[in-house]
Amino acid sequence: MSWQTYVDEHLMCDIDGSGGHLAAAAIIGHDGSVWAQSASFPQVKPDEITGIINDFNEPGSLAPTGLFLGGTKYMVIQGEAGAVIRGKKEKCGVTIKKTGQALVFGIYEDPVTPGQCNMVVERLGDYLVEQGL
Repeated sequence: MSWQTYVDEHLMCDIDGSGGHLAAAAIIGHDGSVWAQSASFPQVKPDEITGIINDFNEPGSLAPTGLFLGGTKYMVIQGEAGAVIRGKKEKCGVTIKKTGQALVFGIYEDPVTPGQCNMVVERLGDYLVEQGL
C-alpha cells in the first residue's frame, strides 16, 4: 500500500460512519520529508518539524511557545510523552503521532471532535509502529 493510500483511505476517511472527515492529514518523515499528504494539508516549514521532533524527545518544550504548523499556532494540550502531541486553536486542532520513522498528522475542524481526530490518527500510527515503521 502506498503512503498516499494510507492518507486517503485511513486518515481522510469517513469517521465511524458519521460523515465527518479530518480537514487535512499527512505522513512526514522524521527528517521533514513529506511521504504523503492530503491536498488541504498546509505547507510545513523545516523549523516547525524540528520543533515537533524536539518536543517528542523533550516533552513540554513546545508548551511555552505553542505548536506551529504551516504558520498556524496551536496551543499544546495534553498528549502522551514521546508518542503523541495534541494542539488546539479555537474549534480546530491537530493530533500528531510519532512512529519509528514518521509523524502522522491529522488536522480537524468543527464539527469533528478532538477525540475523533485522536482515534483516527493514533489508530494508523499504532498500526505503523506494529509494522516496524
